[in-house]
Amino acid sequence: MSELLLPTTVIGSYSVPEWLGQLKNDCYRHRISRRYLDEIHEMAIKAAVLDQERAGIDIISDGELRRDNDVDYLLARIPGVEIPRPDKADYFDYYDATVSHPLPTPGRADLGLAEDFRFVRQLTDLPVRLSVTGPFSLAHRIRSIGDAYTDRAELVRALARVLAAEAAELAHAGAQVLQIDEPFLAGHPEDVELAIEAVNIVTDGADVSWTLHVCYGNRYARPLWEGHYDFLFPAVKEANVDQLALEFARTGDEDLNLLEQHHWDRGLGLGVIDVKNERVESPDLVATRIRRALRFVAPEKLVVNPDCGLRHLAPGVARAKLAAMVAGAALVRADLPLPVPSSLRPTATTTLNGEATPPAATQATQADIPAKATASAAVPTPPPGPTPPPVHPSRARGQSREQARPGRIPLHFRVGDRRTP
Repeated sequence: MSELLLPTTVIGSYSVPEWLGQLKNDCYRHRISRRYLDEIHEMAIKAAVLDQERAGIDIISDGELRRDNDVDYLLARIPGVEIPRPDKADYFDYYDATVSHPLPTPGRADLGLAEDFRFVRQLTDLPVRLSVTGPFSLAHRIRSIGDAYTDRAELVRALARVLAAEAAELAHAGAQVLQIDEPFLAGHPEDVELAIEAVNIVTDGADVSWTLHVCYGNRYARPLWEGHYDFLFPAVKEANVDQLALEFARTGDEDLNLLEQHHWDRGLGLGVIDVKNERVESPDLVATRIRRALRFVAPEKLVVNPDCGLRHLAPGVARAKLAAMVAGAALVRADLPLPVPSSLRPTATTTLNGEATPPAATQATQADIPAKATASAAVPTPPPGPTPPPVHPSRARGQSREQARPGRIPLHFRVGDRRTP
């Protein structure tokens, strides 16, 4: 049994077809019922899963197609957050959310994400990544009224505790790969320490594989901010996450140097697809971007993904970009040495005269993996996902991620294992 390097995934949202956006608006205008829209959402999610499978994506999402935007789906379900006017002129608009009293202490959370996960889990045998908008970004869409939260940092922490409880529900439902999105962080770099503190509150809620995604915003396919990722370091090294997922396709790979400069030794979700441009990348361009990243990140720690969610791309463009991403990753993968699982590595033997002889060298490349492991977009047969990791306590300060949680899901996936729901 071999292991697949450079697995491909998505950041969260998938293309919202024009008809779905219109039906969402119809619901807000009371032309169709919420129940009818829920049924439509389920059909759209099934189509999104099928698109990802056909493209050859290794770790899929539900496309976040139930969510109007990156914030409201959660805010409308958090106890204590008030939505005075729940109607919208357009579904993508943000609610005017307020808090007039401190949020209640979360018990067993029920924001609906665990049920969302169970629904998509039954549709596929592939690993499923589910994303939650982080507490720092959520707090920036809430107005505190009166003395509810005179210190915004306390609101951020309170939201983090709610999300931690929901993460526990997700883990209980079987989720193994979760992602925290902080799209507002790039616009408030002075608060990076607070944001990382809140991220750690969330990740303490569930012992799963965690990714932190930070981009420059993706509102109407336009960035909200510009800049570099230097504001993340060194603070992000304190984040209890297994991987950073960052935007590189649109901005270039200059910031890859930061990983080496600050000795980032965990995983990287490499953005190789520009989601703010409808031009479809070629597999060769994707491969070039991956090879550049391999100068700074070991292949077993690299995951290939778009810069951000695909929400604003037309469905045909989204499908073509994912296919190009998968094909580009396959080009690079074919040239990489094949990692040999420790259980299959040869060991030294002892001769009759008592001398130990070293094991024979094992030389293989990813091209030696069965065809389905390196299938191109034309024949997308993606590998199944990982087996569940054992549970380990949260790491203590100063303890490495590997020391604290040695059994966590690897960033490369075994070809031949079958993930069960």
